[in-house]
Amino acid sequence: MTLLALGINHRTAPLALRERVAFGPEVLGPALDSLLSQPMVQSVIVLSTCNRTELYLSVEYQVDLQEHLLLWLCNYHHINKEDVRPSLYWHQDSAAVSHLMRVASGLDSLVLGEPQILGQVKKAFAESQQGHTLSSDLERMFQKSFSVAKRVRTETEIGTSAVSVAFVACTLARQIFESLSSVHVLLVGAGETIKLVARHLREHKVRKLIIANRTRKHAERLGEEIGAEVIELTDIDMCLIEADIVISSTSSLLPIISKAMLERALKARRNKPVLLVDIAVPRDVEPDVGKLPNAYLYSFDDLQVIINQNMAQRKIASVQAESIVMQESSEFMSWLRAQSAVETIRDYRIQAESIREALESRAMVALQQGADPQKVLQELAHKLTNRLVHAPTKSLQQAARDGDTERLQLLRTSLGLN
Repeated sequence: MTLLALGINHRTAPLALRERVAFGPEVLGPALDSLLSQPMVQSVIVLSTCNRTELYLSVEYQVDLQEHLLLWLCNYHHINKEDVRPSLYWHQDSAAVSHLMRVASGLDSLVLGEPQILGQVKKAFAESQQGHTLSSDLERMFQKSFSVAKRVRTETEIGTSAVSVAFVACTLARQIFESLSSVHVLLVGAGETIKLVARHLREHKVRKLIIANRTRKHAERLGEEIGAEVIELTDIDMCLIEADIVISSTSSLLPIISKAMLERALKARRNKPVLLVDIAVPRDVEPDVGKLPNAYLYSFDDLQVIINQNMAQRKIASVQAESIVMQESSEFMSWLRAQSAVETIRDYRIQAESIREALESRAMVALQQGADPQKVLQELAHKLTNRLVHAPTKSLQQAARDGDTERLQLLRTSLGLN
């Protein structure tokens, strides 16, 4: 049995091609059935995300296996083979094991060390099990990858440094305020970045969330999702008085929050500190706001500097993570090879036991017919010895005839002749 991993990802293929070979939830079941109907395929797991489509398989190896699987993939998606071939990667056995471990640990992600991929791998594993039986080797490989990803998270700092604008903004807030459970937050805008910020803040149970946006219905939709109050942009001036944190990301061409507005707010707040995170380009907050006492202003560029520093830390941590993957994949392959030995040992014992039972049965019949017990015992021992040494003797003779000293020595060691 051979373990394989093949697919395309963000490093090898553009988005347009990744979209064409993706497996959505509605086609995953039929796709698995179709792939399992291929004569060489014993078991399969399909991992399909926005950044990758990968097939993990347990197969009977054949010479044209890669071409056969590529043909299946292209036929299923009605794509020309030559459109996919340059972007396809192929890993076998130990390389497949280490690749999966790297994927699950976030080492092969677009954003190094991101944690979401582990959940996607676990979901793919669960979905591929529904109505389908996985081979023990493939199932064990995925279970091992989960434990390796957990070990990477525990023993390295690959996931401790924020590398997204939204997460960095929330990290800054947590550094400046001892607890977010007592702060008021004003979010200006309702785009994707603000949505991510809002979800992060809600996880930290901020006391109050207020959303201001030019299009009110977009703000109301997000407000319903996260339990936030919605105001008009024209009401920002008054809202600044109670806002401990202001995070802004709009498409406005002109600043929305001026120095004068914040001066009035700080006076009304009796100079209680305010954190302002402006992640808009062009800027939503006038740069001079940062000169005000008790106003802590961070621009998009400031956050990008932090992100670059954190990414550098993740790259350092990834060296340790790669070492863990190398060690764990080597141990897994040793375990896998040991399992094949277990099967061989079991088969050998069954064969030996069968020989013993057959000769013992003959001996019992001879005794029941009155034969001399000593002669029966001697004949049993003689025949049992001859039968058990017959196959090893032939192998030793063949190795000697072939002049294969290495195989001859291996056979001697296996027979305990050293």
